Amino acid sequence: MTGAPIAEEYFRLRARGGHAPLARRWSSGAPIRAIMVVAHGMGEHAGRYKAPLEAILRRGVDVVAIDHRGHGEDALAAGSLGDYGEGGFDGVEADLLALVEWARAAAPGLPLILLGHSMGSMIAQALAIDHGDRLDGLILSGSVAVDHIPAGGDPAGLIAALNSPFEPARTPFDWLSRDEAEVDLYLADPLCGFGLTEASFASLAAAGPRLADPGSLAAIPDDLPIYIFSGDRDPLHCVLGGVTPLIERYRAAGKTVESRLYEGGRHEMLNETNRAEVADDLWRWLSLLLSEEKR
Repeated sequence: MTGAPIAEEYFRLRARGGHAPLARRWSSGAPIRAIMVVAHGMGEHAGRYKAPLEAILRRGVDVVAIDHRGHGEDALAAGSLGDYGEGGFDGVEADLLALVEWARAAAPGLPLILLGHSMGSMIAQALAIDHGDRLDGLILSGSVAVDHIPAGGDPAGLIAALNSPFEPARTPFDWLSRDEAEVDLYLADPLCGFGLTEASFASLAAAGPRLADPGSLAAIPDDLPIYIFSGDRDPLHCVLGGVTPLIERYRAAGKTVESRLYEGGRHEMLNETNRAEVADDLWRWLSLLLSEEKR
């Protein structure tokens, strides 16, 4: 799908504790039907989501995203890549909530959908429990039941383990995608390819029990549509055993969940060799949500 260039706006988001993460808003210029908030994964940055979401943008869904704490140009300049800082995982969630509230104000009356990928999907899981009433849809990509992540583990060792199903591997990040060109772009990006500090990793893993607790899951609005998609060779799924328990827990809690598990797909389904199929499936789910919002 082609058209006019995608417009990109940069701004500083006012968040908790004086933190001001770099934020982006993308728009195709089409009449706006909804706004999507993106929470990116570990060891990457928000700028990587413009291209894979272009088909969604061109259908009238504006996209906004921030670089999480310990990620992006700010963290690179400060020498703090991978470090959530004193706020830990709670501070990262607070930043995401601030972006959700900004998006609500920027697109009043329009549906707001939260898309979280990988680490971002874990933050999104927490936000759906704590502030699910602020969302009209939740999308989790490359997700995992967070309590399956070994608490107290070595972040570097875990990343190495994720690549183990693909050894002998061409690169340390073959687990991301079957598309070698996409893996090479990731490797060449100075804002990609790092892990969390031990303290930040422990902060994230510590959220696991709460995110699995039936009482916590009951706080997610029952009418919040949830879409979960992963590759069946995503090591967060096939090594950590991650996405199926998450889906089952949501359904057991009475939530409406649609899921897709793509055969042969690895971690970044939006950058996979079948990404056009993935984007089409995502749009099908979104278009149904938007049509129901009009009723």
